[in-house]
Amino acid sequence: MKIHTTPIKGLLVIKPRVFEDERGYFFESYRKDALSEHGYTELFVQDNESKSEKSVLRGLHFQKPPHAQAKLVRVVKGSILDIAVDIRQSSETYGRHFSITLDEKDKRMLLIPVGFAHGFVTLEDETIVNYKCTNVYTKEAEQTLIWNDEQIGIDWGFDNPIISEKDLEGEPFATFKSPFK
Repeated sequence: MKIHTTPIKGLLVIKPRVFEDERGYFFESYRKDALSEHGYTELFVQDNESKSEKSVLRGLHFQKPPHAQAKLVRVVKGSILDIAVDIRQSSETYGRHFSITLDEKDKRMLLIPVGFAHGFVTLEDETIVNYKCTNVYTKEAEQTLIWNDEQIGIDWGFDNPIISEKDLEGEPFATFKSPFK
C-alpha cells in the first residue's frame, strides 16, 4: 500500500497493492498500521455504501463536532469525481478543495480527515461507493455546503447533475461559520 500526501495537509491518497491473476484480484483496502505511519490514528466505527446512476451528485456534507467524521472513501464499482473542501478555520488552505477521480480499476482511496466537507459526482451508471467513518451518523450534526458555490469554485464536470432537495439547500460559503478551528 502506497500513501501519498496532497496539496492540502491531512488529505491522503492511498494506492493499494493489487494482486491479479486469472481468478480475479486481491488487495488490502484498509491497514491501520500503514495509516499510523502517516500520523493517522483514528479508528473507523461505521461503514457506508451508496449506489447511484451517472450524474448523481452527493454533497458537500460534514458532521459538526462532537459528531465529526473522518472518511476513507473508495469505489467498489464505476467511478466518481471525489471532492474534499478544507473547512478548518486555522488551515492555510481554508476554503480550498481537492478533487480526484476514484474508480474500480485503479482502486485508489481518499482519506478525508475531520474538518472537511465531502461530496462526489458519479461518472458511470450503477456506481457503488463505500466509505469508512470515524463516528456514527447523527442527523442533528449534519450540515451541507451548497455544491456549486462560486467562492469554492469546484468544476464538477456536469452542468445539470442529479441532486437531492437537501443538497440543493446547502449553505453558501460566504455565510458559513465553520465549527472547526
